[in-house]
Amino acid sequence: MKFVGVDLHKQTITMCVVDAALKVLARRRFGNRPTEPIVQFLAGLGEFAIVCEATASYEWFVQLVEPLAQQVVLAHPGRLRVIAESTRKSDRLDARILAEMLAEHRIPRSYRPTPRQRAHRRLVRHRTYLTRRITSVRNKIRHILADYNLDRPDLFTEAGQDYLARQSLASEDRWVIDQLSLERTLYLQQRRGVDRRLAEFAAQGSPQEQADRRRLRTIPGVGEVTVEVLLAELAGVERFSSAKKVVSYAGLVPGQRESAGKRKNLSIEKTGSPLLRWALVQAAWQLVQRSPKWGHIYDRLAQRVGRKKAIIAVTRRLLCVAHTLVLKGEDYREIGPAIPARGSAARTSRRSRRQEAAM
Repeated sequence: MKFVGVDLHKQTITMCVVDAALKVLARRRFGNRPTEPIVQFLAGLGEFAIVCEATASYEWFVQLVEPLAQQVVLAHPGRLRVIAESTRKSDRLDARILAEMLAEHRIPRSYRPTPRQRAHRRLVRHRTYLTRRITSVRNKIRHILADYNLDRPDLFTEAGQDYLARQSLASEDRWVIDQLSLERTLYLQQRRGVDRRLAEFAAQGSPQEQADRRRLRTIPGVGEVTVEVLLAELAGVERFSSAKKVVSYAGLVPGQRESAGKRKNLSIEKTGSPLLRWALVQAAWQLVQRSPKWGHIYDRLAQRVGRKKAIIAVTRRLLCVAHTLVLKGEDYREIGPAIPARGSAARTSRRSRRQEAAM
């Protein structure tokens, strides 16, 4: 059995082949196109296992070599510290290190989403892109109107648009606002199209996927968009065997530094998907607003550690609850004694509410 390490880039591929004794048998460098020389070289190796890092453009290469290799391994880039922290870094050296680690069974593996999971992510992330573009255009329009002291909260309602049309603006500013309004209309149309496509995509899901969507919707404050982000970014909630693993994957675990017996808590690690963390935080704000129990938990934490850390703690618990519901196949239900509704202390920031509405 031979072991092939691959340093994959957008335009080039560097390969190193070693045997079980870590002796280098061959080195090759190819362009990504055409692919025939790559196939010919690998086909001549006999039995081999191959490893490449799970970069953004690995999928075409994996599909190319799967029919040829006895084993295809995806390496987790964030855990390959021996490569990332090396002071002697080159494509040849990286490929050799990958091949040697594969031969010694030391590769930290990365999950490869299924074709359906990749398609789901593409749709969800495109919707997020359109939402951010809409927000950016709105902010530009508000910035222009602020120079005239004409901005108002309901600017993008029907009444607000009638108000905007009646205002006297400089011809250049009016022209720019008209251009931005057209851009906003286009993005809104595209987002409605994505929403329809996502609804069709969800309807084609397996019975298990349909059940997961329904269960997650039973959590207060978790809406359709949050559910789609959860399912797409986690690429299968059930693949995480414990709540600790799913929280770590989402980058919600607080870091720690310990020295001389003294421990200091750091901010969360923020590994994984930023979109997943953002959606979960917005859902957590909604949860503490709608549920007296969760609002009580948040208030107690906020008094002890502050509002920011408190909402992150609630976010972690929310993700653990979502993970448990999917694994156990149960709907959400609150357990424990009834807690009266929160008073004036129960408030969610305006910014959080706007973001949830924009989702």
